[in-house]
Amino acid sequence: MSKRFLVLPHLKIHNANAMSSPYTIGFPAMTAWLGAVHAIQRKMHALDMPELNCVQFVATAISCHDFNLQTYRGENDYVSSIVSTANPLDKDGNRPAFVEEARCHLEVTLLVEMRGLNPDHDAVLLEQVETICKTMKFASGDLLAMQKPQCFKFYEDDKYIVSSYQKVVRHLMLGHVLIERRDLMVAEMQQGADALDAMLNQLKIMHRATQDENGKVTWTTSRKTKGWIVPISVGFQGISTLEKAIEQRDADTPHRFAEAVLTLGEFVLAYKISDSDYSIEDILWQYQADIKNDLYLCQTQSSTHPVTL
Repeated sequence: MSKRFLVLPHLKIHNANAMSSPYTIGFPAMTAWLGAVHAIQRKMHALDMPELNCVQFVATAISCHDFNLQTYRGENDYVSSIVSTANPLDKDGNRPAFVEEARCHLEVTLLVEMRGLNPDHDAVLLEQVETICKTMKFASGDLLAMQKPQCFKFYEDDKYIVSSYQKVVRHLMLGHVLIERRDLMVAEMQQGADALDAMLNQLKIMHRATQDENGKVTWTTSRKTKGWIVPISVGFQGISTLEKAIEQRDADTPHRFAEAVLTLGEFVLAYKISDSDYSIEDILWQYQADIKNDLYLCQTQSSTHPVTL
């Protein structure tokens, strides 16, 4: 059995939205990346090209090659400040009020699992995807440059598994791939912590001082879990009933109020994608709606129901 993938390599994005949730600033939310891939699919289906109408993008992996958060911290400052753009002056020459927005410049590669495409139409797909991407925004950022998209196949049988993993790694290097680490929150919550404390226990940095017999003081810094652990926004939870909203844009779709869902993630080097470390299912994110619990989520193929805040 095999999987087919579309690679969108080295997307250089300017001024992407770094406010991934109401509580966090950093790497754009998973909803932004999966939303961009879904937008590509919708635009492709809108083309009058029958050979592309059956293509489905079912999951996406993100590898980050470069990340530059637009913040500033002076020499004696304790916290960082957002570097924001200035609005034009009003008619009185004053600067109008505005809401600060965290921005970032970054370079990523998107690995997209696809189904339904005849391999004979790969060239048509790649041409149209490149054209569509150049007209889009990714995570509210402007696409400055991208390399040529590619298609490749991943074999799941034992005979080809090593070479298939090497193909995945080659396209994602040099970069850090985002995986889900809700297991850390589950372990904390099983010990009695609530969701917020469970997250903070994994994110806090502890500084300790020790003094030897000669009076020399040594400071050490540590975190509870090794690795690049970060809070990530993975979707929304409904907090009101589905109904019509006053002056809603789409008159045919029910609306509801929702709040952000956060969990823990980890950035790992792409070469760790192998049988012994992480499988391909650990890096592929997809939509998962839990209508019974009013959850609209992005989660990896290897995960089940998430821990939420």
